[in-house]
Amino acid sequence: MRIAHVAIWTRDIEVMKEFYCTYFKGVANEKYVNEKKGFESYFLRLEGDASLELMRRTDIKGEPSAGSVGFAHIAFDVGSKEAVDQMTERLADSGYVHKDGPRTTGDGYYEAVFLDPEGNLIEITC
Repeated sequence: MRIAHVAIWTRDIEVMKEFYCTYFKGVANEKYVNEKKGFESYFLRLEGDASLELMRRTDIKGEPSAGSVGFAHIAFDVGSKEAVDQMTERLADSGYVHKDGPRTTGDGYYEAVFLDPEGNLIEITC
């Protein structure tokens, strides 16, 4: 068994698509639009066998809230400490919010933590 994809509700689907394609090598499909439901989505194929679905609906206006019950973050394994360091520098230089690291965590991961453009936690790990 494997996880087929993870989905994120977004406010600005185009900004989020650009972020995940630029920094995480996502390849987007053609945008799906259902005007009747006010829904649109992209599937981004990531390296390995993972996919990320970005979704937007016109009736969802809420703000994400850190520390609530539910999904907490997405972790991207970039393969090495050097790659974590390089990604940390690249994201920080691009102005994304750097929350922590790089550091070795208590459970043995080397990681840095950032926020994506809409405030979702992302771990860059190896």
